[in-house]
Amino acid sequence: MSGLLAGKRLLITGIITDASIAFSVAKLAQENGATVVLTGYGRLSLVERIAKRLPEPAPVIELDVTNAEQLAGIADKVREHVDGLDGVVHSIGFAPQSCLGGGFLDAPWEDVATAVQVSTYSYKSLATACLPLMGAGGSIVGLTFDATKAWPVYDWMGVAKAGLESASRYLALHLGKQGIRSNLVSAGPLRTMAAKSIPGFEQFETAWAERAPLGWDLVDQEPAARAVCALLSDWFPATTGEIVHVDGGYHALGA
Repeated sequence: MSGLLAGKRLLITGIITDASIAFSVAKLAQENGATVVLTGYGRLSLVERIAKRLPEPAPVIELDVTNAEQLAGIADKVREHVDGLDGVVHSIGFAPQSCLGGGFLDAPWEDVATAVQVSTYSYKSLATACLPLMGAGGSIVGLTFDATKAWPVYDWMGVAKAGLESASRYLALHLGKQGIRSNLVSAGPLRTMAAKSIPGFEQFETAWAERAPLGWDLVDQEPAARAVCALLSDWFPATTGEIVHVDGGYHALGA
């Protein structure tokens, strides 16, 4: 993969720890020639500390995807570091605790709305905020968890991911005329910070360990990160609106 992303300028969201898929994407991207700019939410000092573990220093920009002012200013913030973008990675998702762990029937709309805004609508919001920096050949890549099925304990986050998958297809439709692609990577369960916030997450771990045809390593983010980097590269110039499964083949099995 050496040089796969040579010269590419990338904005990568969602790094919380070095166990984040986004961290693995940033690391691989740098190793393959890309210049990386990161965004962080909340404790920026934590993201900046994690960013120092990358092969090369990477600037961190504050971004709350529910904050219209920050979204409106993101292009100018990015221009302080690079003169444009060739790719954007959306690795953002959140749902209040009421929306997870079996509370599907009881979660209030206010909490569901938060989950949908942060996990679904933000994909469109981030893409359009970055459009002034992008041209033909640009690539937007997001992360999902197979939303074709109803998963135990995933509840409203599963609904939000279904919306994300649909939003990616609509972005593919509307950005295609500008030569910009939109694709998702559907990763199997990984022991990230996001996973730790899901009550009963161990049910996923057991299922994948027992049934994935290729097996599944719960602590190896690199396979998913490689898929993201491939979709950011020029090797998929005519692929958009797609969902690439990186889950050991689990999605291909019957119930």
